[in-house]
Formats: sequence, C-alpha cells, structure tokens
Amino acid sequence: MGIAEHFVMLAVLVASASAFYLPGVNPYDYEVDEEVKLKVNSMNSLKTHLAYNFYDLPYCKPEGGVKQDAESLGEYLTGNRIENSAYEIQMRKREICKVLCRKMYAENEINLFRDKIKLGYYNNWIIDNLPAATEVDNVVRQTYQTLYNRGFNVGQAVTDPATNTILKMYLNNHVKLNISYHIPDPEDDSRARIVGLVIDPFSIDHKYSGVWKNNIRLDTCDYNAPADPLERHGLKLDITEPTAKEVIWTYDVIWSESEVRWATRWDVYLNVNSNDDVHIFSIVNALLIILFLTGMVGMIMLRTLHRDINRYNRIPTEEERDQDREETGWKLVHADVFRPPHTMPMLLCVLVGTGVQLFVCMGFTLVFAAIGFLSPANRGSLMIAMLLLFVLMGSIAGYHSARTFKMFKGKQWQRCTIATATLFPGTVFAVFLFLDICEWIEGSVTAVPISGIFALMMLWMGISIPLTFVGAFVGYRKETIEFPVNTSNIPRPIPEQPWYMGAAFSAMVGGVLPFGAVFVELFFILTSIWLDQYYYVFGFLFVVFVILVITCAEITIVLCYFQLCSEDYRWWWRSFLTSGASGLYVFLYSAYYFFTTLAIENFLASMMFFMYMFLVSFAFTILTGTVGFMSCLWFNKQIYGSIKVD
Repeated sequence: MGIAEHFVMLAVLVASASAFYLPGVNPYDYEVDEEVKLKVNSMNSLKTHLAYNFYDLPYCKPEGGVKQDAESLGEYLTGNRIENSAYEIQMRKREICKVLCRKMYAENEINLFRDKIKLGYYNNWIIDNLPAATEVDNVVRQTYQTLYNRGFNVGQAVTDPATNTILKMYLNNHVKLNISYHIPDPEDDSRARIVGLVIDPFSIDHKYSGVWKNNIRLDTCDYNAPADPLERHGLKLDITEPTAKEVIWTYDVIWSESEVRWATRWDVYLNVNSNDDVHIFSIVNALLIILFLTGMVGMIMLRTLHRDINRYNRIPTEEERDQDREETGWKLVHADVFRPPHTMPMLLCVLVGTGVQLFVCMGFTLVFAAIGFLSPANRGSLMIAMLLLFVLMGSIAGYHSARTFKMFKGKQWQRCTIATATLFPGTVFAVFLFLDICEWIEGSVTAVPISGIFALMMLWMGISIPLTFVGAFVGYRKETIEFPVNTSNIPRPIPEQPWYMGAAFSAMVGGVLPFGAVFVELFFILTSIWLDQYYYVFGFLFVVFVILVITCAEITIVLCYFQLCSEDYRWWWRSFLTSGASGLYVFLYSAYYFFTTLAIENFLASMMFFMYMFLVSFAFTILTGTVGFMSCLWFNKQIYGSIKVD
C-alpha cells in the first residue's frame, strides 16, 4: 500500500472519530407522567443575524415569571439565552389542542410579530437539552430526503414571485410537538429517555362558541387527532393588516417510541448537510491532489538540492576553479542569507509569535473536538475552549517572539513582548467591542453584557499578557539561535530580479495552493456559521489542517529556493507572505460566498460578516505565514549547514 493509500486510511480513521459522542451530560430517565420542561432560546434570522429574546415578542409567559438559566461565557458569546416557558408537558402523556393562553393584542403588538415574520425569524426551543427541529423534504438525486432545520418559523409570509412583495402574512399560533423516546431497559418500560423533538407549526384562526372559559373546546380543533399539515384547519390566522386581534395559542404533544439511542440522538443535527457524498469526495479528492503535488515537489527539491550540494562540496580541479570562478547560485549568498530583515523586524517577530500561539491553539482544539469532547450539547463549549486555549498559550507567543527577536539581534524585547500581547488580541477585541455596541443599540441578545466584557478583559489583561511576558522572559534568556554560516558586515548587492520573482507575484502564486487545500472545507464552515447549522466533522477538518500545514511548508520552501538561486537573500518577510497570502484568498472567497449564497438584508449584519471574516482571514494569514517562515528557517539552516564554506 502506497503513501497516498495510507494517508487516505488515516483520513477515514480520523474522520470516524468525529462520530464519537461525548456530550458532557448524563442521560436522564423520565418516569411516566413526570414533568418535562420545555425551554425557549433566543430567536434568530438568516436575513439579519441579530438574535432577540423569545419574550421580546408578546408570547404567553409562565405563571411564576420568566426565569433565565445560568449561562457560561461561551453561551453569552454565542448568543444563547435559555429561559423557561408556559408549556406543560408530561412524559408520554398525549395532548390534543391544549390551550396555552388567550391574549388580546393591540395594533403595536401585532406589528411586532409582523416585523419578525417579514425578516424570517424562527424560534429555538429545547427539551432535555435537545433542540427542536423542523422536517424539510429535499430532493437529492431525484429522491426525497428528510432534512432537519433548527427551530421553527414565527409565522408564514406569502410573497409574489414576480415582485417579491409580501401578499399575506400568517402567525403560527399552534405547534405540534413530536417527541420521540427510547426505553433503555426492555424489561422496565416505566422509564424512558427523550431522543427526538420535531415541531410542526400551524397558523389557525381558532373559533369557539359562547363565552370564553377555562377548558373550553374550540370549534377549530379535532380532539380525536392532532393537527396534520396535509389537512386544512379552517382559516389561517391572518395578520397582514396591523389591526388589534384576539389570538388563542394551542399545542399538541405526540409521543412515539423510537429505536434511536440517547447517545446518537444528535445525529439528525450533525448530519444536516444533504451533500455528504460530495463533502467526503471533495475532501478525499483534495487530499490526493495535495499529496500528489507535494510528492512531486519533494522529489524535485531532493534531486536538485542533492546535485547542488554535491557540486558545491566537491573539491574542484585547477581547470574547474577557473571555469567556476563566475559561478552563480544559492551558495553565493551564504554570507547574507541569515542577515536580519531590514524592514520591520519587530513586527515580523510579533506575527511569528502570535502564529505559533494560533497553531498550538488550533491543534489542541481540533484534537479535542475530533475526539468528541466539544459536543454541541454543551452550548458554547467550542467557543470557550478556543478562548481559554488562546489565553493560556500566551506564554508560547511570548517565548517564540522573543527568541526570534533575539535571533534578529533586537534589544528592546519589552516593546516586542507588549506588541505580541496586544496586536492580534487587541485587534480582535476592538472589532468585537465595536460590533457588540452596535448589537446592543439594536437590542440584540447577542450583545455581550458588561459582565461578559469585563470577564474577557480580565482573561486578556490578567492572564494572557502576564503569561506572554513570562514566555518572553524565558525565551530571551535562552541562547541565541545559531546559524551554520557567518554573516558578512557588508551586504551583497542583489541583482535585478525578473518580474515573476517579485514579492507580490510570489505571494499571489504561493497563496493559491494552501487556499486550494481548504476552500472545500471552508464552504462547509461558512455554511454552518452563517446559515445556522451545526458543524461537527472535526475529523475531516483535522486532516485538512494537516494538509494545509504541509502545503504551506512545501510551497514556501520551493519559492524560497528559487529566490535564493536568483541571489536574492531577502527571504524573511517573503517566506511569511508567500503562504500567508492565502488569507487574502480566504477573504475574497468569503465575499463571493456572501453575494452568491447568503440572503442578508441588514446593513449591520453585512458589516458583521465582513468584519468577522476580516478577523478570520487575518488569523489565517498569521497562522499560514508562520508555518512558511518556520519551514524556510529550518530549510535554510539545513542546506547551508550541508555545504563547505571557505
């Protein structure tokens, strides 16, 4: 079995790890007629990406008042606001058209519902830590496939396809809760676990006879059967005109036994993508292409370098000395190749230190996620894990920035350390704070409260910055990195370079291949973030990350070798920008994704998209640029340590 086949097998094994489910919560066995709490989360829209509290709309509230669940910092950052509800549900007790409440709405309250329906808002409910879903029939390869979308719509808007204007607007005031349960012990059917929650929303203009009273039977309900989407239930609750209206809120509770086990109940959410075959094929195809390219590059480099090193180390004859007097090549710049960069050396050290920090943070996060520790059942766990890992890895950033700065013969290591601790985190925090203020002005629940902002600042200033100084202190006290050749006092003149050896062209060419290794997975990541879907194929993502690192290293080494052969020894910044240019392609692709896939209609949401994607692209540039820098440093030390220098 060849190298490619071994790597494909590794990809399959790692990808299979993504199915291993460690939710972080224990299953709960409900007894018959035991209370099952239905909780509500914030409502979202794919058109605005501004989340609002469920009770910002005048829904029926529980008698004891609205109570919010205790939330972690990760839940605050991801916009989760979980609260109790007025729905009364008992385990395995069937309910048909049960009245939740009856409310008289004024014109302004009806307008609140109309605004949310117009913007496509949907509610997110939770039972036993399992989010509600809506079944969607989708045609894939001329066969019907049932998909599950998160939440259910606040209402229905009927639009004119020609003009895209809204003709009718209906409020969903009735829901059918389809709850699946699994009996873990066949010998004891009195206890069961909840394994599924699918909601069918309906708009029904309920009617009743006589005077309203408790336990009244509605004329628009069939108490022998739950609501059926294929049947008509009288008139829909029309709120096209903003007039005062009476609304009766009702619900069905339908229980059904399922063979789905508790450990796999999230599968319907984690496998939401209808193009799984395309996804797997694209990843494997990209893997094989990258392996083929890197194999070819490796063979070319090894053969060329082997020939060059043998030629340089061979003892020439008298005749060959005369012929080789005008010899050209990468050996001629040996006295200048390790000369510190003449442009912004401190900035390069700061970026390299931050890049190593991001590399370690991403590596640990992907490993934990692929194993299954960062389950979506623990809301906000992925966010808080990335945040804490980045903060704790501040010492690594300080260490490597100081080591690189000392290698460049820098003296002001304190300034370098301060810049390392503040440049990237400060940029992220400034953008986040600006957008958070904008969301707070809009009244969105995704706006992190003052306590959350204070916690973030304490993590940054109280933990990350001190750790960065500790790492820098240790790194600067270490011995300076030794080079295999000495650097001359007088810089060697650089010959005029052809246009295709320029820094800009090399960066544009060098950034294509790393971007090509990740753009398929990037599509799925953008879809999960901006189309509100779960992303959980971290096994594939880990494989893509490994491919990305190998690709960045090899393409940067190849272009650096060509640059040195042209007697241009200014490779420090070039090595960083060559692979780091892939971040520009990531940003351009995200802009293409925005205009071709998303349906965002809100200026703030558009601004949020591009500002957050700028941060992602910036981080991607630092990460890939650091890989290229470190690879070229290792490569140059190896090749110049292999030749004899007079």
